[in-house]
Amino acid sequence: MAMTPSILYNLLLSDFGNQNWWPIDRKYHKRIRSDPRFEVIVGAILTQNTAWSNVEKALINLKSNNALIARKIEEIDFEKLKEMIQPSGFFNQKAQRLKFFTSYLMDNYKDDLDKFFDRNLQDIREELLSLTGIGPETADSILLYAGDFPIFVVDTYTKRICGRIPIDVTLETYNEIQHYFEKDLRQNFSEEEIIPIFKELHALIVNLAKNYCKKRPDCDNCPLQNHCEFKE
Repeated sequence: MAMTPSILYNLLLSDFGNQNWWPIDRKYHKRIRSDPRFEVIVGAILTQNTAWSNVEKALINLKSNNALIARKIEEIDFEKLKEMIQPSGFFNQKAQRLKFFTSYLMDNYKDDLDKFFDRNLQDIREELLSLTGIGPETADSILLYAGDFPIFVVDTYTKRICGRIPIDVTLETYNEIQHYFEKDLRQNFSEEEIIPIFKELHALIVNLAKNYCKKRPDCDNCPLQNHCEFKE
């Protein structure tokens, strides 16, 4: 049986359950009266080329310094910012990207994420992709998890799994994989379901790839072993 995104979603959900991703510390934001969506944006930038466990350490540092707010990141000393986000790796580059994005948000939207997200999805996506350090995966993570837009995030894990199980999709471009996943899922689920399912499937794929479908896969214990053509 050929695998489809919809079948993959149902199989992984049955095995792993709901992932409830993206994690946000809502108590923190309620206490300091900040926008929790900004935490998603910062996390999406910090998670580039690193594990989420490292991002969590950087976010804790930012929160402990009351710096998980756009105006604080814009104002804070660059060296201090680098020190706080050091656990996420590539901290010099990521500090520059955080500074650039927050300054852009402050200058163009007065730190108002309602205003930033109150536009057409494609317009926001094009704008995000025009900013320094924002690629398709980061932009779509921001759109899906912070903006609550119906767009599927394709990451390295998605590409890896598509290359191992018999999913009928080319691996040539990010957009081709994204279009294939979105088309199949929209054909099998209602519009009301689609945003939560895009979020869940992305998180489920991450779970699968981190724990079983690793670079050196654990095929014998993988929940997809009876549906997969790849085995070392």
